[in-house]
Amino acid sequence: MLTSRLSDLASAAVALTESQRKNLRRLGHSLHPVVMIGSGGLSKAILAEADGALDHHELVKIKVRVGDRAAREEVISAICAETGAELIQRIGHTALLYRPNPERRRVNPNGS
Repeated sequence: MLTSRLSDLASAAVALTESQRKNLRRLGHSLHPVVMIGSGGLSKAILAEADGALDHHELVKIKVRVGDRAAREEVISAICAETGAELIQRIGHTALLYRPNPERRRVNPNGS
């Protein structure tokens, strides 16, 4: 069930303007990471946790402590592809992801 839900969400791409991305970066500045990925890498449980965090918060920070830069990029890309989230910003080991929840909007990317 989770896999089919994730693929449905992944097919609904998020198209954001640069001003919306800027506002989301502003909102994400004060957030703390809610999902942390260690040396074990990406698993189904971590994907489920990231999906739940995106459902609940819409805008989340994820801390990725995996290997080198290329490995981190691969893990972040996989999370975005599997959950349908948009990468807003990546600084070092931390990624800021956004996926709107049409049933319960919490974050307005337009800033109002």
